Order: sequence, then structure tokens, then C-alpha cells
Amino acid sequence: MRVDVQGERVALPLGVDVAAYRIVQEALTNARKHAHASHVDLGVCYRRDQVSLEVIDDGRGQLSAHPAGHGLVGMRERVALYGGHLEVGPGPNGGFRVAATLPNTGEGP
Repeated sequence: MRVDVQGERVALPLGVDVAAYRIVQEALTNARKHAHASHVDLGVCYRRDQVSLEVIDDGRGQLSAHPAGHGLVGMRERVALYGGHLEVGPGPNGGFRVAATLPNTGEGP
């Protein structure tokens, strides 16, 4: 696994911090458990007003158009709760990509 952290870490509201953690946790779990990935890249980019996350694996990708699990649904709900943005789908070289941006408004929901 390769981890790339960019920007100066800024304090995030507790809820945003937990949401970011859970999104990364779910994406890594999916890469291991469902995609059987052998490599994962994790990127975290801190900006004053937001944090962006990207998890790209080299696994099998999404096996169906309507995944049966709740992981992606949970990611969408967490991102929506904070007014962020989520992209999920094929990675640039195969595999699967999860990219989330969460605002750092200094406030919780």
C-alpha cells in the first residue's frame, strides 16, 4: 500500500474527521475483501476548507452495477451529511476508485 498525504493537516470537525476515517476504512475493506486487490494507493489532501480522499486499488473492480453491500451506500450517506462529493467507479488502470471530498466548515451537521 502506498500512502500520499499532501498539504498541511488542518483540524477537522469531529464528525467530518470520523466520516473521512470511515470512508477510507470501507474503501480499504472493499479492496481486500471484495476486489482481492494486491495493491492500494491512498491519497489524502488537506486544504484549509476541505479534505480530499482517494483510494485506488488494482483488484477486480465493481462486479455488478448494483452492489449488494451497504458500504458504498454508507459512504454516500456520510458524504451527503456534510455536503461533500463522492465518486466511485473504475480506476484509471482497472480496479476500483473511491474519491471523496468533505468540506471543513468548522461546523458539524
